[in-house]
Amino acid sequence: MELTVTTLAERPHLIDPMWRMADTWPEFMLHDPVGWANIGRIVAELPQYVLVGTDEEGTVVARAFSVPFQLHAKGRETLPATGWDQALLWAFSDLRHGRTPDTVSAIEITIATDRQGQGLSGTMLAAMRDNARGLGFAEVVAPVRPSAKHEEPHTAMDEYAHRVRDEDGLPYDPWLRVHVRAGGVIDSVAPASMTVTGSVAQWRAWTGLAFDTDGPVDVPGALMPVHCEATRGYGVYVEPNVWVRHRI
Repeated sequence: MELTVTTLAERPHLIDPMWRMADTWPEFMLHDPVGWANIGRIVAELPQYVLVGTDEEGTVVARAFSVPFQLHAKGRETLPATGWDQALLWAFSDLRHGRTPDTVSAIEITIATDRQGQGLSGTMLAAMRDNARGLGFAEVVAPVRPSAKHEEPHTAMDEYAHRVRDEDGLPYDPWLRVHVRAGGVIDSVAPASMTVTGSVAQWRAWTGLAFDTDGPVDVPGALMPVHCEATRGYGVYVEPNVWVRHRI
């Protein structure tokens, strides 16, 4: 498939079709408060960091969000343990205070439900790297959500992230493998990259599960079990991601 990729700044008329694009994100993932508060701001305030991919008919089939922030600043220096959430918080804090960014962080690469498995994620990753380079940056970092980790929710992320295939030494996980093939290097695990909290009623609505027993609950699409406090009426999901560095 021939994919046309541009920034949203170049094709702002694609904002609505981009948001309407069908995807496979689990419902509970849409309720991280940091993401909920800031994802729309990327589109509104940083459209040059939003990439949109369209097919031959002009249909939006892929999107990619990134944000610039100042990593090499006092008190930062290393990629944060609070990963995805922290990248968003730093980016909009720096924008508000007029700090000059030195790094771009990937936030999301999403492929339309009916176009997955066609190699488009690698194309969008390459486009994100190229876009960052064109904007004058030398590094892209990514708090990667390994695509097959949900199949092993009880495996420690550190073990999973560094697991490799015998035949070529590349990462076991398909999405991590795409990053490494593109030149990325696994840096570290962000153990608390995203946090979703909700009442047991909310978790039942999001997942269709009972959430009626204290303890871990395996939720489809979750990388780790959700901790349920049924007797106290709430559940907490803390998602680990994997920081990957791309020198460009």
